[in-house]
Amino acid sequence: MLSTDDSRDPRVYLAEERTFLAWIRTGLALMGFGFVVARFGLFLRELASMRVTSTADLSGLSVPMGTGLIVIGVAVNILASINHVRYIKRLNQGAPPIGRPSALALAVALVLAAAGLAMAIYLGNHEIR
Repeated sequence: MLSTDDSRDPRVYLAEERTFLAWIRTGLALMGFGFVVARFGLFLRELASMRVTSTADLSGLSVPMGTGLIVIGVAVNILASINHVRYIKRLNQGAPPIGRPSALALAVALVLAAAGLAMAIYLGNHEIR
């Protein structure tokens, strides 16, 4: 745990800045991946049109799943900004930082695990022929 004097150390502020930038990168990556997933349905439809097969069930989840990932990325960036401002305020007030697991990190990990599981189940049930 940091003392009040340690909370004024510039390294603490710089470490918080790096953490904030890592969350921003994570949010941007989620948004980019969401876009790719949403457009993957278009790619599948193009493949199916070349083979003259039914496209009804090939891209059923790609647009909603991709849109969901984009929304998660936006939420990550907003929540990371809020957490960053709160943490900097605590440091400026001289309060020692609280050592606890990041609720944002846990929530993002669980939501992405659920999304990955849903995609795996969907792809397992809808084999492209």
